[in-house]
Amino acid sequence: MRNREYGQFCGLARAAEVLGQRWTLLILRDLLVGPRRYSDLAAGLPGIPSNLLSTRLKELEQDGVIMRRARSGADRSIVYAVTDRGAELQPALDALSRWGAAGMREPREGEIVTEASLVSALRVAAEGATANGRRLIFTVRVGAAVAHAVVGGGAVQVGAGEHPDADLVITAGPGLRDLLAGTLEPAAAISQGAVAVEGDASLLDDFVSIFTVPYSPAR
Repeated sequence: MRNREYGQFCGLARAAEVLGQRWTLLILRDLLVGPRRYSDLAAGLPGIPSNLLSTRLKELEQDGVIMRRARSGADRSIVYAVTDRGAELQPALDALSRWGAAGMREPREGEIVTEASLVSALRVAAEGATANGRRLIFTVRVGAAVAHAVVGGGAVQVGAGEHPDADLVITAGPGLRDLLAGTLEPAAAISQGAVAVEGDASLLDDFVSIFTVPYSPAR
């Protein structure tokens, strides 16, 4: 048996063989945001050794979870992307992300927010939210990470980068977690400098109502 095999004829064991290796879940998190070049993945996963990233990508490709392809148009660079089978993992990864986020408050020393982690966090936070009413567009900046969300028509669409027509731009630090955990009121978050906004500040209430993930401390 390979080192990652458990020797059990079990679906969970099979999934663990594919997903249980170090860094694998974060690689898939990034690729579920969108296709990425090797250099993009390396930049978005600071701390991963180059040889380990190469190994994990090769394993995931062999397992049929990701594939390599050339971009269309003038940019013919090779990117990694999830396959249909890989895309099936998004609900499971989102559920794990929601479970982990519910126990988070302050970042540990050295922890950062990346573009993909911000997109993932907003997507997970909006799961099941009521998005009826008028169309709203938010841009969220946390450090160097930037994401946007388009709310309307009963759906929330989250993507990487700025949105040119954002109704509200939110710039935040670690205090964003308290805001989304419901332990810090929007008005207090602004007055205390936990977040800064550009646009109609009252829309921060709408943002919080859509993206709240309650904090559930470990017992």
